[in-house]
Amino acid sequence: MSKKTVSTSELKAHCAQVIDDVARGRGPITVTKRGRPVARIVPVSAAQPDLFGCLKGTVKILGDIVEPVDVTWEAAG
Repeated sequence: MSKKTVSTSELKAHCAQVIDDVARGRGPITVTKRGRPVARIVPVSAAQPDLFGCLKGTVKILGDIVEPVDVTWEAAG
């Protein structure tokens, strides 16, 4: 089934084969619905990295961020 596009009905009928093709390096495969692209199936190594935690270790905290500063605030009454 090594095609570059597959319809949603074909994907439903041959899902395991499509995923196997992508895993073997024959992907990525674009999924279409009524002739319009709606999704892409890509190998895990080609997928974008997880954004959660990607900036870990890049921020440096200077000083105390919990204690209030020495400024008195006035609330509008």
